[in-house]
Amino acid sequence: MPESLTFCGRTFGRGELELMRQTARDFSALGVTEIARTVCELLEWTRPSGGLKNHECRQLLERLQAEGFLELPEVRKLGGRGLRRPDVSGACSESAPVACAANECEPLELALVKGPAESRRWRELIERHHYLGCRVPFGAHLRYWVRHGERELACLLWTSPAWKMQARDGWIGWSDEQRRRNLQSIVNNGRFLILPWVEVKGLASKILALSARQMPRDWETRYGCRPLLLETLVDAALFRGTCYRAANWIHIGQTTGRGRMDREHTAHGQAIKDIYVYPLVRDARQRLCGS
Repeated sequence: MPESLTFCGRTFGRGELELMRQTARDFSALGVTEIARTVCELLEWTRPSGGLKNHECRQLLERLQAEGFLELPEVRKLGGRGLRRPDVSGACSESAPVACAANECEPLELALVKGPAESRRWRELIERHHYLGCRVPFGAHLRYWVRHGERELACLLWTSPAWKMQARDGWIGWSDEQRRRNLQSIVNNGRFLILPWVEVKGLASKILALSARQMPRDWETRYGCRPLLLETLVDAALFRGTCYRAANWIHIGQTTGRGRMDREHTAHGQAIKDIYVYPLVRDARQRLCGS
């Protein structure tokens, strides 16, 4: 067992890691999710809102198992682990085309995805029409519809930020300790899809402006932490980031070609992406560097 291990912004000492091993052994009759919840309760590993970080804890336990430090019970056969990729083998049901001036789509509504039916449709649209497809988001996240009246125009996903990005961290100017302490004050725009039958010039930048006003309140309500900075990654080989620039996001550099959650500096071969940020307050950098 290592002397310490840092995961998702928290450093666990040897005693805490040993407690994880003992809990996995003593509660082996439970499922992995129940063990993760138990560990979170014992270690008081929670979000600012008070909710357990059981999703992150499960990932840590599985990592420790892969490295031979503890043993978890076999995953129960309950119809598959986690959310499956949406089935897009059937015919695509497209809405009528939307082609108009941007002001004709106002007022815009940013609505959280609610209920199984909406969630299934949102995931199917992302899987079918977004070039990255639909993946289970890492950690905290919010999913949105963008609507005008009863018509759905776009889909948005906001998630926990990238753990470390050289260009972003240099722009902020924080230390590793400040990053670990304040990383939760950044939110990542993980997916942004204007539905393919919607052709409205200038709509994307309007949606980003609306998101910057509303999403921070929703994030604070859900997770108990008010964001200070938004970030996103744009594949430089495919897109120019025009809508982000039009919405006053700042281009601060590029990624180094590793995955956004690569803490061990081993995942190479990823696409180089442009990094854009949007400060939600004037002194965002100073506050991210503060205590």
